[in-house]
Amino acid sequence: MALSEIDHLTDEQRDCIDNCFEATQACEWCADECAGEDGDMARCIRLCRDVADLASQHARFMARNSNYSEQLAEACAGACEECAEECSRHDHDHCQLCADVLEDCAESCRSMIAS
Repeated sequence: MALSEIDHLTDEQRDCIDNCFEATQACEWCADECAGEDGDMARCIRLCRDVADLASQHARFMARNSNYSEQLAEACAGACEECAEECSRHDHDHCQLCADVLEDCAESCRSMIAS
C-alpha cells in the first residue's frame, strides 16, 4: 500500500513521514561516517543516533494514527534542531547534508503539529 493510500493522513503528515524517514537515513549515515573521523565527534554521533530513533518512531506513530504522534513530533523537531546545529559546526560533507535534511524534518514536524 502506498503512503498516499493511508486515508487518515493529512498532507502535512505525509510530508512529515517522508522527512522523518529521510532524516533517519541521513543520521544513520552521518553517525557512521563521524565514527571514522578524527577529532571529537561523540556529540554529533550521539545526537544523530537519537534523531534516527525518534524520527523513525515518529513516522511509525503517524502511520498507525497514534494518540502520541503530536508529542513525539515536538520531541523529534527539537532533537532535529539540536542535531542540525551540531552537524552544521563540522565541515564534513555528511554533516552538512545531515544538517540540511534535519532542518527540513524539524520544519515538517512543526507544520504537522500546527495543522
